[in-house]
Amino acid sequence: MNAITQLDQQLFLLLNFDGGGVMDRAMWIASNHLFGLPLYMLMVWLLWRKYGWRKMLIAFAMIVVTVVLADQICNLFKFVLLPKLRPTHTPELQGVIHTVGGYIGGRYGTVSAHAATTASIALFSALLLRKWWWSVIVALWVVVVCYSRIYLGVHFPMDILCGVALGSLLGYVEWWIWRKKVI
Repeated sequence: MNAITQLDQQLFLLLNFDGGGVMDRAMWIASNHLFGLPLYMLMVWLLWRKYGWRKMLIAFAMIVVTVVLADQICNLFKFVLLPKLRPTHTPELQGVIHTVGGYIGGRYGTVSAHAATTASIALFSALLLRKWWWSVIVALWVVVVCYSRIYLGVHFPMDILCGVALGSLLGYVEWWIWRKKVI
């Protein structure tokens, strides 16, 4: 095991703990894709207010395309380019990690799709809306969703960081395309 993998596992073990029933439920909810639904609705409304119907629909379509792209790139890493076992499937961690409700995720988790998709939505919407309070809200949303994946025992911190990096890159490229083609 190399030093980076060892550090990743040690950091994971520091962040993954049994916080009790309330924390288990909160992290389970935060990891659900519907957790962001109220945020998405507010984002659509804010985009409509700032840009009108046409540009709001274009922004929404761009977000959907980027989320699908982020998810598929993550799958490419997980299953083809760099398959790496999730913590729940890592033999040396069996019996020492906290999971919730028996959930162990798929076998591989090299790049977190949760982290990539939330980061791409957050950065693109923050760049479009340019409101400090919105940037704070979406940044907190990304942190909570990302941490929930570690808490549930299905991603190492490096998986999360790679996902956030990928999502941030995609969100920025998305904004660059918006600036060049839409406005």
